[in-house]
Amino acid sequence: MKKCLSKEYRFEKLKLILSQISLLIFFLGLWEIGARIGLLDEFFFSKPSSVAVLFWKYLRTYEIFKHISISLLETILGITIGSAAGILIATILWASERLSKLLEPFLIILNALPKTALAPIMIIWAGTGVRGIVLVAISILIIVTIISTYNYFINIEPEKILMMKSFRANKFQIYTKLIFPSNLVNIISVVKINIGLAWVGVIVGEFLVSRAGIGYLIMYGGQVFRLDLVMMGVVILSLLAYIMYEIVNLIEKILLKKRGKGI
Repeated sequence: MKKCLSKEYRFEKLKLILSQISLLIFFLGLWEIGARIGLLDEFFFSKPSSVAVLFWKYLRTYEIFKHISISLLETILGITIGSAAGILIATILWASERLSKLLEPFLIILNALPKTALAPIMIIWAGTGVRGIVLVAISILIIVTIISTYNYFINIEPEKILMMKSFRANKFQIYTKLIFPSNLVNIISVVKINIGLAWVGVIVGEFLVSRAGIGYLIMYGGQVFRLDLVMMGVVILSLLAYIMYEIVNLIEKILLKKRGKGI
């Protein structure tokens, strides 16, 4: 019975993947045909074949790897530092109810601020290199991480906390044995959201000051009216974000599997 269910699940998953690939090919084909017959203005929209030719040119000279590596470094730093700092602050707020009430209005205000509009100021503070761009990425995701993680922490069933307290567990033990482990999958979900937010911060930062990176390629392509360069940057950005998301998604599945086995 389990084998039949497993086969059925794999078959359905294969069908889904093939459907997604077919949809992508259909969209690219429609885009290519539309540009060739004049339904889409090639000057404004370019076409997949032009993007592919340009990508091959950048690939042969290895220049594309320089731009990808810089943007990836900035994004990974932004996600890692921002997520870790956000989780740490959420932990402190959970540990101190008084402090959480004190800082609540400030967190709401900071969350409402348009961080992308403040990006130039942050870059002036931190510098025009990688540090400034990483700071922009962190500023966009850290408040979301704090608020989301803190809400997960305080929404643990009170009965479980009371049970641990009845066994004379202190706050540190409650956190390490109950609060954090119970929310590990939720934290992974927050990191998934942070991937997109970090990329937004990195691209905005690269628009402003960078001389390399995916954001720089997109900005430069727009400035010189090279829409094939712009679209190539967008496609690479989409692929990188998707790959990072799938890596985190795989980690989440492993954690869920372990939880299901009671590990």
